[in-house]
Amino acid sequence: MIYHDNMKKSIYLLMLCLLLISACSQQKPEDLVGGGTTIPGQAAQVSAQSSEVKEFKITAKQFSFEPSTIEVHKGDKVRLIVTSTDVPHGISIKEYGINERLDVGKPVTIEFIADKQGTFTAFCSVFCGSGHSGMKGKLVVK
Repeated sequence: MIYHDNMKKSIYLLMLCLLLISACSQQKPEDLVGGGTTIPGQAAQVSAQSSEVKEFKITAKQFSFEPSTIEVHKGDKVRLIVTSTDVPHGISIKEYGINERLDVGKPVTIEFIADKQGTFTAFCSVFCGSGHSGMKGKLVVK
């Protein structure tokens, strides 16, 4: 009887091990924590893309963004550091899902991948005075 119980436990343990091994072998490398296995040449390409960030410091003031035009290439990782210098403003670029409030003197960092090609309007999304509707800038993605 004891032999039979030990045999059952061994079979259950063996089945559990096989199940775990099977589940682990079906994971893709990108699902593994820490990166897992990479395809040769892929790691260098990924790190080169992620290490190059196009960074722009933008000042928002009544009634303009400076610089008023930002140019990047499709696929670039973009970082905007936007600061209001006079009154609360906002910055919105609808096509990239960006809409941030800019309080005076508090820089806001916005990061995104420029994955859509074209010219996009950046506009103030917080009423800032009589010239609010004309407070616009451009994001050009080539």
